[in-house]
Amino acid sequence: MKLTCAIVDDEPLAVELLESYVKKTPFLELSGSYPGAIQAMRSLQVSPVQLLFLDIQMPELTGLEFSKMVDSQTRIVFTTAFNQYAIDSYRVNALDYLLKPVTYSDFLQAANKALQWFELVSKRGAVDYNINTLTNILPQPPVVTESPIDSIFVKSEYKLVQIMLNDIQYIEGLKDYLKIYTENNPRPILSLMSMKSMEKLLPHERFMRVHRSFIVNVQKITIIDRNRIVFGKAYIPISDSYKKDFNDFLNKRSI
Repeated sequence: MKLTCAIVDDEPLAVELLESYVKKTPFLELSGSYPGAIQAMRSLQVSPVQLLFLDIQMPELTGLEFSKMVDSQTRIVFTTAFNQYAIDSYRVNALDYLLKPVTYSDFLQAANKALQWFELVSKRGAVDYNINTLTNILPQPPVVTESPIDSIFVKSEYKLVQIMLNDIQYIEGLKDYLKIYTENNPRPILSLMSMKSMEKLLPHERFMRVHRSFIVNVQKITIIDRNRIVFGKAYIPISDSYKKDFNDFLNKRSI
């Protein structure tokens, strides 16, 4: 049995890697690669595929949003650099979830799971099976437990950059971009990402939003001067909207 598949990812290097994996896998046939969900939508609505390798964090339309629009018979394998999406991926009935950088062994395991799925459906002659029907036949998704993270990956200039949380001093929002200021680096790291997305990504016990445009690493705060947090020559304002939470944080740690 051969499975038709497609790749949707806004990172050219990630697409190139997955394409090479598809070519190495005898039972997969690549129907197309797309740099985003909008481009893929036009094609896949006309010619659905059986298996879709789908990035989660993309501009305009995320992979999680797009997964709800594809053909109901298409099985989805999410690919992402952020492990906090694992639980969400199973909520939209993803067949598997691969963490970047994706290895061929993990890719092949996910592809084999898809092959097993379609072989079972074919044998039973039930094209309208949903993922819950085969719950007792296919391997169950792993139990995802929350564990402290010590780094994050962000997209910067078409690359994924790993940033250690302990190095971050503060983050500044600038329209559609973020400027991430780290210790021992005079220039901030620029990333096309919203403040809301970054706020969800960071552990709340270590990072606090103090202004519409600023998130600070509370472990790096050494001086507060008249409702402003001082990082060297930078003064981070504490706005009225976030003052109560910040004062509560201070009161718990003040003597």
